[in-house]
Amino acid sequence: QPPLIESGGGSVQTGGSLRLSCVISGYDYHNLCMGWFRQTPGSGREGVAQFLTGGGGTFYPASMKDRKDRFTVSHDRAKKTVYLQMDNLTPDDTALYFCAAHGAPEYCSGDYFREGLFGVWGPGTRVTVSS
Repeated sequence: QPPLIESGGGSVQTGGSLRLSCVISGYDYHNLCMGWFRQTPGSGREGVAQFLTGGGGTFYPASMKDRKDRFTVSHDRAKKTVYLQMDNLTPDDTALYFCAAHGAPEYCSGDYFREGLFGVWGPGTRVTVSS
């Protein structure tokens, strides 16, 4: 089983909601740095949010500030699952969404939120928002 598996993507209309899930297996869930990223055709991966399973809140990069009120990260320790709740979706949110993980909690802060630090990735789940 892959270490990270995303699910919950789909097609919705503008204003709709989706909750993405990322199930983690094979890793100690206690203090993982989890990241949500997204990628549109022809573009690189863009960071959406970063979350430390051991606590400390969620970091949203500056590029996501306008989405901060619409995107919420949560988790379920028992299920070893991290969620990305996305509300009031717009066509600009259309992308392939990935979860990623690394095991260095000291680098799980805004200063270190970048794709290259995450060594484990899920295959992605596609989100399509129509107008």
